[in-house]
Amino acid sequence: MQSYPVRATHRRNLELAAIAGIARSHFDSAEVGPADVIARYGAIEELRARPDGRALAIDLRMNPKVEEAVARETIARYNRFLEEITGYNSKERARRLRKSAGE
Repeated sequence: MQSYPVRATHRRNLELAAIAGIARSHFDSAEVGPADVIARYGAIEELRARPDGRALAIDLRMNPKVEEAVARETIARYNRFLEEITGYNSKERARRLRKSAGE
């Protein structure tokens, strides 16, 4: 499981309905469970997203045996999904994760 910090201006996205709407816009479909949102797309066998305080918790299971083009498109969509929810682009997320790991 990975936890991503969310900008204060984007915390309204931490409601299940908002997560599901954003997931549908990037992955074409999403199911809302009792505590999380489940999406599947391309190389993503299962993505489970749920609010975790001021962060977004993601459980992700990928299929490494997909074509390279499918993998590239899946990663691009996943990064856009995270950026829309968290308010941080991929470089900012990586920097924050390195910083929190070093503490």
